[in-house]
Amino acid sequence: MQAEQLEEDLQWSQNKLFDIGGILATVPGQQFKNMPQVTGKDVTKLEKIIDRCHKDLAPLKAFILPGGGKVSGFLHQARTLCRRAERVGVHLSREEPVDAVNIKFVNRLSDALFVLAPWAAKTQREPESLWQRDVKKVAD
Repeated sequence: MQAEQLEEDLQWSQNKLFDIGGILATVPGQQFKNMPQVTGKDVTKLEKIIDRCHKDLAPLKAFILPGGGKVSGFLHQARTLCRRAERVGVHLSREEPVDAVNIKFVNRLSDALFVLAPWAAKTQREPESLWQRDVKKVAD
């Protein structure tokens, strides 16, 4: 069930990203029949995905190094690309009108991918590496 749920969540997210791509590719102010929409309900759905995965995870006490298994590694990679897309969307919003819900969706998707990566590693019994802080003492 877990793999099917992950696949369903990711396919839904990909469809919403295509919707955002179509919205951003449309000249501001133009509308067309059956234009895709991204709404606050979509953002709420991402937050529910985050909450569902958090229930299965221990509290985070250290940074997770991207990697681990194949699926979690790709989810970490997708998260970094999503953060980059968010920054581009914010930059674009300074030049032309961009509905804030689109940027919020990408932000929450990045957060969801951040939680999905360790969740996938746990459910697939794959190891994860935690960041080890180098605490060398500086000589006086």
